Amino acid sequence: TLQRVLRYASALRVYGPVADGAAAASAWEVVLPGMRLTLTLSPDASRGFSGEGGVLEALATDDAAADAELVSVLLAWEPRIEPDRLAEQAGLPVERVRAALVRLGTAGRVGYDLADAAYFHRELPYDADRAERHNPRLVAARRLAREGAVVLDGELAAVRSGDRSYQVREQAGALSCTCQWWADYRGRRGPCKHALAVRMVRRGAAVAGGAR
Repeated sequence: TLQRVLRYASALRVYGPVADGAAAASAWEVVLPGMRLTLTLSPDASRGFSGEGGVLEALATDDAAADAELVSVLLAWEPRIEPDRLAEQAGLPVERVRAALVRLGTAGRVGYDLADAAYFHRELPYDADRAERHNPRLVAARRLAREGAVVLDGELAAVRSGDRSYQVREQAGALSCTCQWWADYRGRRGPCKHALAVRMVRRGAAVAGGAR
């Protein structure tokens, strides 16, 4: 794909995480007269972008769906979306607006421009709930939370999954787990289902506590 246009290019930029020896997604941007062409590659042919799990925490928030609908009403085909301005218009904290933009991104309603490091408004014919329905970790986490498999104990939480119990610890806002997924990837491919379930239950407990 890139070979055909490289002779017209004035620059080539490569985007990706800081190299740590592990395979990671990357984006190759060719700067052409009047346009940019970006080719995004997953870490491996068998690994899709949605399965990497980097946006699961944003999708798992209880407020994400409602916030996304509110934010979507405020969008007006901007070539560059400013989260701070959207937060002021929506009356929401910036972190919730960013989570809403992630959800809108998975639904094809906003895109992300790597060169500008900013979201932009667009509308693609995607199913808004597809990312959630087809992500097994998110589905499993919701089931664990719904079935009462999570027991909170300060910074620790016990999660019963099948015939095993896993310990999830929260430190400085980050979650770790004793499961094999965490041992293999240590957060590089998003949170495990146990950590996601704990996050959901903690948020639910915080909301319930604030409502008293």
